[in-house]
Amino acid sequence: MPERLGRKLMDIRMRLILAWISMLPFVQSITLDPPQNLQDGTVLALDGLNGDPGAHSRAKRGWVWNQMFVLEEFSGPEPILVGRLHTDLDLATRNVKYILSGEGAGTIFMINDKTGDIHAMKRLDREEKAEYTLTAQAIDRETDKPLEPPSEFIIKVQDINDNAPEFPDEPYHATVPEMSSVGTSVMGVTATDADDPVYGNSAKLVYSILEGQPYFSIEPHTGIIRTALPNMDREAREEYLVVIQAKDMGGHMGGLSGTTTVTVTLTDINDNPPKFTQSLYHLSVLEDMTVGDVAGRVKANDRDVGQNARSLYEIIDGDGMGMFEITTDTQTQEGVVTLKKPLDFETKRSYTLKVEAGNAHIDPRFISKGPFKDTAAVKITVEDADEPPVFSSSAYFLEVRESVVVGSVIGQIMARDPDIVVSSVRYSIDRHTDLERLFNVNADDGKITLAKPLDRETDVWHNITVIATETRNHSQVSRVLVAVKVLDVNDNAPELASQPEAYLCENGKSGQVIQTVSAIDKDDPKAGQYFFYSLAPEISRNPNFTIKNNADNSVSILARHSGFSRQKQDVYFLPIIISDSGRPPMSSTNTLTIRVCGCSTDGSVQSCNVEAFVLPIGLSMGALIAILACIILLLVIVVLFVTLRRHKNEPLIIKDDEDVRENIIRYDDEGGGEEDTEAFDIATLQNPDGFNGFLPRKDIKPDLQYVPRQGLPPVPNGVDVDEFINVRLHDADIDPTAPPYDSIQIYGYEGRGSIAGSLSSLETTSTDSEQNFDYLKEWGPRFKKLGDMYAVGESDRET
Repeated sequence: MPERLGRKLMDIRMRLILAWISMLPFVQSITLDPPQNLQDGTVLALDGLNGDPGAHSRAKRGWVWNQMFVLEEFSGPEPILVGRLHTDLDLATRNVKYILSGEGAGTIFMINDKTGDIHAMKRLDREEKAEYTLTAQAIDRETDKPLEPPSEFIIKVQDINDNAPEFPDEPYHATVPEMSSVGTSVMGVTATDADDPVYGNSAKLVYSILEGQPYFSIEPHTGIIRTALPNMDREAREEYLVVIQAKDMGGHMGGLSGTTTVTVTLTDINDNPPKFTQSLYHLSVLEDMTVGDVAGRVKANDRDVGQNARSLYEIIDGDGMGMFEITTDTQTQEGVVTLKKPLDFETKRSYTLKVEAGNAHIDPRFISKGPFKDTAAVKITVEDADEPPVFSSSAYFLEVRESVVVGSVIGQIMARDPDIVVSSVRYSIDRHTDLERLFNVNADDGKITLAKPLDRETDVWHNITVIATETRNHSQVSRVLVAVKVLDVNDNAPELASQPEAYLCENGKSGQVIQTVSAIDKDDPKAGQYFFYSLAPEISRNPNFTIKNNADNSVSILARHSGFSRQKQDVYFLPIIISDSGRPPMSSTNTLTIRVCGCSTDGSVQSCNVEAFVLPIGLSMGALIAILACIILLLVIVVLFVTLRRHKNEPLIIKDDEDVRENIIRYDDEGGGEEDTEAFDIATLQNPDGFNGFLPRKDIKPDLQYVPRQGLPPVPNGVDVDEFINVRLHDADIDPTAPPYDSIQIYGYEGRGSIAGSLSSLETTSTDSEQNFDYLKEWGPRFKKLGDMYAVGESDRET
């Protein structure tokens, strides 16, 4: 109501002003030099030459004009008088005509050409257009000659308070930390007013808070919002809605206003410590829990949010500090208690922990409020679980000699049930670890016995797994490794380490070392191996060879004389007895084979055969082998050459009638029909007169070019077919372009003037119904002979 009343009063006041302006008398001659703005007047005077010819003359002056004003949004029953144009040349004796042109002339602004009065015909809006530029001119009404030069003037639209303030950037959102001091800046808001800021107070704004007190205040002229209440707590209230008003006319009565809402959110600071929901937590775990498993969770609540609510947990006291540990779940901010060491119900059945929860980030402003920590007690009860048997040792190591009798006890294992209610235990061997079933275990007392003989030389170690199972609960099973080492006994005789064969040169000398031999023994005594060598007793006085001990577990074989000959004896056998140092000692007789060989002057063995071929001087065995290989290769080449030559000289076409017939029957060549017409010229056989030249073969490519054969002279009627075909065969035999020997040409020759004429009843042109069959007497034997020579297929007979 106050705003509408103010606007009505302003409208009435403007109407009174305009009415007073319209009643002002005309100004006859006002000279303004220099021109001035006459803001209180509405008459623009033009001073020029006097129209009276008898008057004193003076220099012509231009238009003297001022700005005119018109109030915006003014409307009435009559057009609004804006102002009046007048020139001092407008005398009673001269008819002056006033002309108006420019922006809005004739539409918005109209002029009375006699009086010069200018009226506004429409309501004007300053926010749409603030001023109009027009041109005024005075002319003689009778002669239309200008009395004054044209001149421009401006009509300004005067502003009224017709626009309310607006907030273009709304909606507004602001944040401010909780517990901020009074006067902390929150944000600034700005309103705009479309009215003229330089004219009056229509655009002079004043800000105020309609809602949001007493928490916030605003500066009236800047629009800056500040906190007005100390220690605002986010945990008590997080969001505030502040309604801001902007009012023009300097905030006085009659001004227009606009409002906006600012949402202010208090941001969190770490001003609250964590608090446990209870002072004592009870947790229960089974004794068979695995290390690292979760025993339980505790939670300390923090009223803060985000990083300010992050808590760190720690065990600070209690008898379970070494058994358990606590960590922080970053997602739920809970303290997770996990097992650190294995539990044993029979040893200790409960633990107590003192857990502390503290903030990770502490605001130094609130340290004085007290420690940002809280503590709680956690009691963990261990419950009994059915545990598997426990062996007396984590692994067992047994030693047994390989000579132990089958069935002997080689060791014993022990396992017990650790539960309060003790169950008996039975033992067994995992046969996957004892595939050969070398060992057995007593199911009741765990004694391990030997089931099969052992051989250290085959396997030194045997790793088996023994299983202990509770008789009360078969699912409770434990396993243990039993490693059995087989100890050595002297049960293997020594033998020669290398191939028992040696070579002796015919030109060897007496005392020459033929070979050095050593022995090996599969046994492995702790004191090491030491071997004794000797010749067999029956040849201890061997006239050809002797042995020499080298004191390194080896002996050298020596020749007693020189002059050995292959022709006399090419192989000698020397039995050697080798004994070890075991208890009892083991010995064996090993025969050394000594071959007599032919050697070169430098002692290299060349041949050890009695019938050795005496090679030429300077020719080695490798060269001889190469020569023999070349000879064999030459013989093979010669044989292949003769064979190919023989095949080449064979005739390509067999002339024997019987052979030809057999050849044809084997291939059963019935021809390829029309596709075979390019192989040879069938038309020549059917029409001998049409063959005038040589047609080359298309199925083969001749090696040499031959002169085509001349066509045969026309054959008279009644020619002998047998003779004709023989001629053709002879020509094909001597023609290199003829088909290969394993094919044959089929000639469908009928002649040119057969007595029988056509054999087809469809093609006969004779009108005589009686046919002459005498041709059978003449041609029958010939066709029979031709059929015997060429056994053609069914398709060729039809042709």
